[in-house]
Amino acid sequence: MFIYGHYAWVTSETQTQLITPQLNEEFIDPNALQIVRALKQRGFSTYLVGGCVRDLLLGKHPKDYDIATNARPQDIRRLVHNSFIIGKRFRLVLVKRGESQYEVATFRRDLRPNENVEELPGGIDNIFGTPEEDARRRDFTINGLFYDPVQGKLIDFVDAASDLEHGIIRMIGEPEVRLAEDPIRILRGIRLAHMIRFALEPSLREGIKKLADRLSGTALPRRREEILKFLRLEDPSQPFITCYDLGVLPFLSPTINHLLHSEPVLGEEFLRHLANFHDKALETPTELFSGLVLSYYLSKHAGEISDRLRAHDILEDKALIPLLRDELGMFKSEQTHMAKALQTLALLRRRKDFETRGERRRAAFVNTDSFGLALKLADRIHWLKPDDLHYWHGEFDRLRSHHSRSSGSGGAAGGRRRRRRRPRRPGAPTAE
Repeated sequence: MFIYGHYAWVTSETQTQLITPQLNEEFIDPNALQIVRALKQRGFSTYLVGGCVRDLLLGKHPKDYDIATNARPQDIRRLVHNSFIIGKRFRLVLVKRGESQYEVATFRRDLRPNENVEELPGGIDNIFGTPEEDARRRDFTINGLFYDPVQGKLIDFVDAASDLEHGIIRMIGEPEVRLAEDPIRILRGIRLAHMIRFALEPSLREGIKKLADRLSGTALPRRREEILKFLRLEDPSQPFITCYDLGVLPFLSPTINHLLHSEPVLGEEFLRHLANFHDKALETPTELFSGLVLSYYLSKHAGEISDRLRAHDILEDKALIPLLRDELGMFKSEQTHMAKALQTLALLRRRKDFETRGERRRAAFVNTDSFGLALKLADRIHWLKPDDLHYWHGEFDRLRSHHSRSSGSGGAAGGRRRRRRRPRRPGAPTAE
């Protein structure tokens, strides 16, 4: 049994379950707390909602804070300073506090049977409702909790408490209906299960298997974002294994599915390489995708990269083109950066050749965008011997530092070179 805190269990007249958790206020972001207070002081019901509440109950520090209220967007904009109404389809308010941002949304509800969407002024995505109606629109029960940090009460409209206690990912409503509404929920459920190490509820697993093919009809940018979230998990190999087991992978990445299904030995190598990124996570989309593509490339080439590999070999590989373009949704610039980094990665094993070069050629090799990414990849897949890795890090710091100083000096070494004045021809006219 998973214990997520001590709280009092209260039932209201409307059968809503109210929980008073004992949460340390230091866990709650002070800016999020201030936004909630500002709206509550003006009489609006306002709560922290979704994943941040889930994480607080699991003893985790939330990365993001979402806020829901019965205040309309224009009211939020008027009452909360430095806030902006955003979104063409789904109108909400973005509040900025330094480098942090907080989304504040008005409670929504679904369209009722007797309503005509064409007669609604805000469209189907802007039908305002009650807290309970808003909670029941959310995807999974553990994401449907509302927390009032001022009064210290947690409101559970969707029976999430039991699922939190037993480590279950359960869909709000009928799984097949909710997954059909938005098949991207398939990927969200799988990611969430691995992120917090919960189990998918049996009917949800069956719904995912049955509706996996619906992913083909979703927009590539949305699938791209979910794959990036897979790659940000502690062990990025695990969600791909679950996608394979549940029949999702053929519709997410046919290339990787073929590797796991038709070449299981190579598939195991791919997963092993991908798992190597668990202890030193990559950050940007280019870095994350590079880790995945490198894992695939190594599995197909016996764990080696030829020192003759060039970027165009990657970019023109007929087996890789669908993976990069159609399955991962990588931009051209990301593909080029990644391919150059893999070329550089192969050259890092030729340390002796590098040491015979002059200082300028060394600096030219190190002072490229691809070198930093190649060094990150080498570090994470144990590509180099420890002393070679230490050497390259030292050269990277030394030559980058030297390049920065030279560029900032304005001298010939790094700044803009002064143009030599051509001597005047004999007899040429002079300015008076």
